[in-house]
Amino acid sequence: MPVALRGPGLAAAATLLAAAVTAVVLIGFSLVSFPAYGNSNVLRALTVVGQTAAFAMVVAGVLCARAGERPGGRAALVRVGKLAAPTGSALLVASTLGIPLAASRLYLHGVSVDQEFRTQFLGRSATSLGLPDMAYADLPSFYPSGWFWLGGRFANLAGLEGWAAYKPWSILSLAVAAALVTVLWTRLLRTDLGAVVGVVSTAVMLAYGSPEPYGAVVALFIPPMLILAWHAVNPTAPRAGRGAAVATTLFLGASASTYTLYTGLAAGTVVLMAFVATVAAMARRHPRHPGGARPAPFPLWLPTARLVAIGVGSLLIALVVWAPYLLAALRGTPADSGTAMHYLPDAGARLPLPMTAGGLTGWVCLAGLVWIVARAWTSRRAQALGLGVVAVYLWSLASMAVTVLGTTMLGFRLEPVLILLLVVAGVFAVAELAGLAVRAAGRQGGADRPAAEAADRRRRATAVVGVVATLAALAHAQGIPDHLHEEIRLAYTDTDGDGERADRFPPGPESHYAEVDRVILEAFPGREKTDLVVVSTADAFLAYHPYLAYQAVTSHYANPLGRYDERNEVMLGWEDATSGDELYAMMNDTPWRRPDAVVARPSGSGYALRLAEDTYPNDPNVRRFGVTIPAEAVEGPHFEVHDVGPFAVIVVR
Repeated sequence: MPVALRGPGLAAAATLLAAAVTAVVLIGFSLVSFPAYGNSNVLRALTVVGQTAAFAMVVAGVLCARAGERPGGRAALVRVGKLAAPTGSALLVASTLGIPLAASRLYLHGVSVDQEFRTQFLGRSATSLGLPDMAYADLPSFYPSGWFWLGGRFANLAGLEGWAAYKPWSILSLAVAAALVTVLWTRLLRTDLGAVVGVVSTAVMLAYGSPEPYGAVVALFIPPMLILAWHAVNPTAPRAGRGAAVATTLFLGASASTYTLYTGLAAGTVVLMAFVATVAAMARRHPRHPGGARPAPFPLWLPTARLVAIGVGSLLIALVVWAPYLLAALRGTPADSGTAMHYLPDAGARLPLPMTAGGLTGWVCLAGLVWIVARAWTSRRAQALGLGVVAVYLWSLASMAVTVLGTTMLGFRLEPVLILLLVVAGVFAVAELAGLAVRAAGRQGGADRPAAEAADRRRRATAVVGVVATLAALAHAQGIPDHLHEEIRLAYTDTDGDGERADRFPPGPESHYAEVDRVILEAFPGREKTDLVVVSTADAFLAYHPYLAYQAVTSHYANPLGRYDERNEVMLGWEDATSGDELYAMMNDTPWRRPDAVVARPSGSGYALRLAEDTYPNDPNVRRFGVTIPAEAVEGPHFEVHDVGPFAVIVVR
């Protein structure tokens, strides 16, 4: 294979093809007016067509690679195979997400619950080349900005507002990640097996992780990176594993800039690996070792040294994103403790056991668990994946244990990673069983059949295995939209930033947001949205319009430097204002910028705002409550009140 299609060259080519495939699907389907996904089976049928094409492309890539890698095979076939497989994985993402959402401008889950703050964050990132907080003025971002910063640049290049860029950026980034992880698997394994692992892990990620796209991007790479990390801290020779250590460092640094929870799991697993490797090396040297004392393949200090190098290197990479926040915290900027970890749903109070769930995914997870245990003494891949599974369960148990300290470690959010690890192991188990079946087809009564007959029977057995495996994968893929039914429904029932519902039913109050936006901008000629602070408890207004927020959506995603609870206390005090001068003084007597406008709802003799507070350990963990600003408190020269549909826009002068 030419050097240009090895390593970085292959990854670059796969990225371009993934982007092209995604663009064709998203742009092509946007040119046609389709009925809402839940109101018709048209988009469902087209989704299956796209998924079938994706699997056909992967199968074609496997066949080409196998043909080219045989003695006397053509190198061109190998190149085609190595590009067709990742392109098929990207097409699977574009078809499974892009086609069901073709008639909506919103992504999975619309702008409901957590998707509101994510859309707001991307909108903010689209307005700045820096790393601003998603909500508050004059603060660096606390939430990792990597994926959102890149999404902001995508929005700028595509000429889209942040909210409108969220869906295509989510699908594009997932498609590119799927293509790249397939490339990585084909580099770590045989091309055919790597292609299968890549597309299967993509299908699993789509079912269990796609509503949180930036997390899914990181999760996809955890299984192969754990294999590399195990080679880095437990090498087969003192000089082996250096490249794996570099790759692990780059991954942890990039993931820390994107999704801290999965980074914590991956980093913790690498620490566990280094510990196990050191203990195993010490055990080998002990005279009572079952095989007798024998030297380890590396010095005892090597796992620790590699671990330290990986840790330092990844932290330096992560500082690109984290440095502004850390510097602000070190300068003594007041901060509260934050409540990001204050969430314990029912799923967080029990261990995830996907291998007992039944169904295709459950059976593959069970096969993966059996394979990990059976091959733990002989397979480095089983060891790496097994240590990853152990780390997930240790994290989950720790998450439940620390509830006595008034917090959690969000262990329930690791279930998609656990499923990915077990499914990848399950693919290896199925591959080994298939290999045994194919070899058995060439034998009879314990003896080999004649060469020609044995080869023919093995080809037939291979074809049977391939067809059954492909149909099983397609069956899983067809069910992904059903698994995401509620997420897809909300993408059609939520009102978008243009004031329209994709299911063509009458829009909600959000249809007045454009007029609210116009009133605010006309009140402050010459000032940009990114220079105006708005108090808004109108659902998703700040997700669609990138004003600075006076208060974050909830404390769980609020910047600790923003002093969420203190802001709530100040807003509660507004209820006691008896005049415009008194309210204006309250708004100005704070260490943070006062609001330039308030978007409220008229309510009796005042204007109502809706606030939120953390109620952990209760589930739900958020309590909503109202604050009413008296009508007499917005009279006078400092305030102007404009009625816009169900809203009142109070301009603060």
